[in-house]
Amino acid sequence: MSKVYDTIIIGGGPAGLSAGLYASRGKMSTLLLEKGKFGGQTATTDELENYPGSMEDCTGPALVERMRKQAEDFGVEFVKDEVLEVEIEGKIKKIKCKNKEFEAKTIIIATGAYPRLAGFKNELELRGKGVSYCATCDADFFTDLEVAVVGGGDSALTEALYLTKFAEKITIIHRRDEFRGAKYLVEKVEKHPKINIIFDTVVEEAKGDGIVEGLVIKNVKTGELSDLTVDGCFVFAGYLPISDLFKGKIKMNDRGDIITDEDMRCDVPGIFAAGDVREKTLRQVVTATADGAIAATIAEKYIEEAFEE
Repeated sequence: MSKVYDTIIIGGGPAGLSAGLYASRGKMSTLLLEKGKFGGQTATTDELENYPGSMEDCTGPALVERMRKQAEDFGVEFVKDEVLEVEIEGKIKKIKCKNKEFEAKTIIIATGAYPRLAGFKNELELRGKGVSYCATCDADFFTDLEVAVVGGGDSALTEALYLTKFAEKITIIHRRDEFRGAKYLVEKVEKHPKINIIFDTVVEEAKGDGIVEGLVIKNVKTGELSDLTVDGCFVFAGYLPISDLFKGKIKMNDRGDIITDEDMRCDVPGIFAAGDVREKTLRQVVTATADGAIAATIAEKYIEEAFEE
């Protein structure tokens, strides 16, 4: 007879690691499944200054490794495997991976999200080296420098306004001839002295030897190419939750974000979600770790009630 874990956590980013720490510290038998490297988006961040209590010159990978070690010390089992299928109905949940199947009383979904890429040349090569997807995370590195913002929705406009606190000049590059964001944001952006706007334009290429030094941009109506000298490029084409495994099984919004209550409960008993995969306002390491802690704590209470002898 296979072991039935108290909880299985899917995803090894900050939310999953925090959930593992809290679950195992609460004496729950805990398994964490991760198909790739631990840390999720955090593992791609060279510097992490806005996480409370982080050490000087803290990097994303270093913080994640400390989280992983903490969870391991409390007894979390780690398995590198890809989840292929989940059965979440009934009291005992089943998870089928590439190499093995597992069972648990609860599941904490912490699969995260990934930024939608803009698709220009060298975008991935210069990610974290001038190409960023999070102004809140990285704006401080561009103090008194010139940056570009790619996008025209609410997130792009909001982040461009945030960047004005740091950067000397912000150029918003938008493929359409008008913004799609809220009117009040559009008005703020258009009036701000630090912000320049280029409509009907896309980024073709990021240029630079190991760090962004400029962009090649293209007018979508004329096809004309031109160079834009910037020190950084912030892409806000949106984030997509990694939630396909659970589509049709639990409640989600139109984007695929998992909908939970404030205690991270999904609409199926014994299923919880934490971090960027769930519907939320702020996607940061600090909110992901908080989600994970809450999910594990409430999962423990659920087990006490649902499996009471």
